[in-house]
Amino acid sequence: MADASIRDFRLSLDDLQFTGHDLSRPECVLALRDGTLLTSDGRGGVTRIAPDGTQTRLGEVGGEPNGLALAADGSIYIANIALGPVQRLFPDGHVETFLSELNGTPLTCANFVFLDSKQRLWCAFSTREAIWWPAAAHPRPDGFIVLVDERGLRIVADGIYFTNEIRLDADERYLYVAETMKARMLRFPVNADGSLGEREVFGPDGLGMGAYVDGFAFDAEGNVWVTTVTRNGLMIITADGSDAHVVFEDASDDLLRSFQQRIAEDTAEPQDMAAAMGKRLQFPTSVAFGGPDLRTVYLGSLAMPHLPTFRSPVPGLPLSHWR
Repeated sequence: MADASIRDFRLSLDDLQFTGHDLSRPECVLALRDGTLLTSDGRGGVTRIAPDGTQTRLGEVGGEPNGLALAADGSIYIANIALGPVQRLFPDGHVETFLSELNGTPLTCANFVFLDSKQRLWCAFSTREAIWWPAAAHPRPDGFIVLVDERGLRIVADGIYFTNEIRLDADERYLYVAETMKARMLRFPVNADGSLGEREVFGPDGLGMGAYVDGFAFDAEGNVWVTTVTRNGLMIITADGSDAHVVFEDASDDLLRSFQQRIAEDTAEPQDMAAAMGKRLQFPTSVAFGGPDLRTVYLGSLAMPHLPTFRSPVPGLPLSHWR
């Protein structure tokens, strides 16, 4: 049964504080043990926020950096959703294209990257389209996941409606997947060789109107904290999948209905997403637990110049770079 502190955990928008300033599309956030934060930067790089608040731009990778993963050597894997490939930014600033094709076919719309305890790299590709918007406006099951390990690279899951963030749970028994355009979470059993078993829906099969899951993170108790990008909100799905509740959101159902109607009529463009912006929050995309006790939560976003920040009643699950 879920811990009562999680089932009852709610915040008002007034409870939120903000970290950083003048950030550009900080879609993904990595929290480091020493208090440093790394965020993707829509100007084509990564921003480092030092514990004292000093901000530094890292790298010139172009496009739109999306998901980030920090390797043991200090390099950063970057899923570049605009350019398509997975890149690698090294500490000295030089950039390499790490993964741009599979079996001779160019890869597009890299969305997220995740390093597990074995340093296997799991890569989420939202769609096979050249750009991501058509797969959001007209959902189709052409998202997939590529695994890179000592055996090489291969597709381990396919047929996903806009693959977004992917992460392994604490025991690395399951790969969890944000299936954005179905507004739900999936999970796959992970076999010893990295292959995946049959998919299943985790939690509700649809989190509600406009509750498109973008990013998520586990806490230490196994609960899944998910952002609902066009509802400008955060939800928690309990570890057993039996309960899901809204922690906070900044959404107008009328504006969401209007936006979805334009999508249905094929008149919407990416910039029309602004209709779904909240008054305080704009398109939260990711969740990162940090601070010395892993109880400080940072949210990334598509549009905010800072990171919404608050305290959690339970610590987060440390990622591989933290451990």
